[in-house]
This record gives sequence, C-alpha cells and structure tokens, in this order.
Amino acid sequence: MASTWISYNDLAWTEDWLANPEEYKDEVMVYVDLIKSNSLNPPITLLHLGCGAGGHDTFFKQYFTVTGVDLSRGMLKKACIRHPEIEYIEGDMKTLQLNRQFDAVAIPDSIDYMISKDDLFQAITNAVFHLKIGGVLLVVAKTEETFQNNNFAYTGEKEGVNVTLLENNYINTFKPNTYEATFMYLIRKQGELSIHTEHQVLGLFWQATWENVFKDA
Repeated sequence: MASTWISYNDLAWTEDWLANPEEYKDEVMVYVDLIKSNSLNPPITLLHLGCGAGGHDTFFKQYFTVTGVDLSRGMLKKACIRHPEIEYIEGDMKTLQLNRQFDAVAIPDSIDYMISKDDLFQAITNAVFHLKIGGVLLVVAKTEETFQNNNFAYTGEKEGVNVTLLENNYINTFKPNTYEATFMYLIRKQGELSIHTEHQVLGLFWQATWENVFKDA
C-alpha cells in the first residue's frame, strides 16, 4: 500500500529545491566503508530499503548494483528519473518479498517509520531474509537515550519558485516509543504564497530494544 504523505508524494518535487545530491556524499561514504569492511566477501549487490528520491543512490551506485524500495510513489518517480539504470520497486520493507538475496541491505533513516516494536522486528527480520550469508545489514537509527527535540530549516530558490521547509522533531511523553515530526512548507510561486503542513509519528526505541531485535532476527 503506497504512502499518502504529501511530503513524499504531492510535494516530492521540492526535493530538487531543498537537497543537493552532493550533500549525501560524506554520509554514504561512511556507509560504503562499513559495508565493505564487514562483508565476508566483496559486496556487489545492495538492497536499499526506504530509498526515497534516490539521494543516497547517487553514490551507492558507484560501488554496488542497487535495487531501491520505497512506499512513496512521488519519491520513487523522482528516483527513477535521477537513476534510470537502477531498479526501483514500490513496496513495504516489512512485507516485501523479492525472492532473491543481496550482498548488503541498507536502511538509512527510514527505519524511523517503524512505530512499534512489532513493526521494527518485521522490518529487520525481512531485511535479514533478503541478505546473503556473510553479507551486511546496515541500519541507521536513533536511540531513545540520545535523541533530543530539534528544529531544522531548509530553503532554496530557482525558476521563480522559492521553497522553505521548517521541520520540528518532538518527543511526546504521552506517546511512548515514538517522536513526532511536523513539517511546514512555505512555497512562493511568482510571489504567491501557499502553506502546506504535515504531522508524522515515528518510532523511537531504547538501545536494549534494538539489540534484542537484532539478536532475535
């Protein structure tokens, strides 16, 4: 079932205003080094779960044959345009069944969308199911011990359009094991302002929970 988040569908086009693929380079190189240094055999194939608009894949594809998976059709459309040589698949990382295995499976950041321990276990177990023996599972996650409330602002202007995104991440103590991400888009086209907002609830787990999930998977 495809996601309905406007940030990743109707407003996916704003990615070109707010994110430069070059900004992913240093981050991805850390991931590439981790995958290579922990693989029993030289890794060739990579399954990228939660690939979004393909920002990470700009550099992943320089080292691996990449297969990308995401729930959001707007982001997948952008990824396909950016990287026509990469196979992109619409799917849920908890239930996806590709009937093949990969040298590495990477889940950068998007694991946050697992909002329960059961969701988390399903996603990690399914990732392991798609992993070859001796391969590497790379998950980039936040832990409840270290996460803090924060705010970010991004802006970009071109082609007569100005886009500003305000992002607020907040731990709601009334909703354990989660945090809230709220987005406000200010979009000006030919001087006319439109405002779009979205509120998402994401998972946030203790270090011990992560360790137990990995052990069980």
